[in-house]
Amino acid sequence: MSSQPPQPPDPNRSPTGHVFWLFGLSGAGKSTLAGRLSAHLRNRSGDGLLLLDGDRIRNGLSAGLGFSEADRTENLRRAAEVARLGVESGLLVVAAFITPLEEQRRRIRGIVGAKAVSFVWVNAALGTCRDRDAKGLYARAAAGITRDVTGVSAAFENPVFPDLELATDREEVEVSAARLTRFADLTLGAIGRV
Repeated sequence: MSSQPPQPPDPNRSPTGHVFWLFGLSGAGKSTLAGRLSAHLRNRSGDGLLLLDGDRIRNGLSAGLGFSEADRTENLRRAAEVARLGVESGLLVVAAFITPLEEQRRRIRGIVGAKAVSFVWVNAALGTCRDRDAKGLYARAAAGITRDVTGVSAAFENPVFPDLELATDREEVEVSAARLTRFADLTLGAIGRV
């Protein structure tokens, strides 16, 4: 074991990218917190940033996909590949996707790289998400108009070991945002992105 102090980052080396992958039910607060984190990271000494929002990816890159489990998994694979490209370019990436299954999370970690991604569970009870329902998704599911709604008729698996859990149904958004930005700062400090 070396007793030498850690060396400062090499200014000639490209910065290390990192992904903060926010996941949880629709209405849990992923997009809100992703926006807050993105604003915080943009204010950090001009770090390059890429924001990947599930709704925007669905309407663009994955417009041809449906909502079967296979299509949802493919949507997440595509997003993970884009996130990996961001990491390889030295960008900080904030991703906000439902990402309901543990196998999908493992696959994302494999694509992006285990050390290059932090999973943040934006956790809110289904009842709270139904009450928020800004998109009308849960109302359409209750009326039988929409099928395969995660948490209602499609599975959502609680994560085994998230890197951070934000209980957005039990704390104010400002508290969740502060915890998230503190976590991001600590994570980035650990990889030399001060």
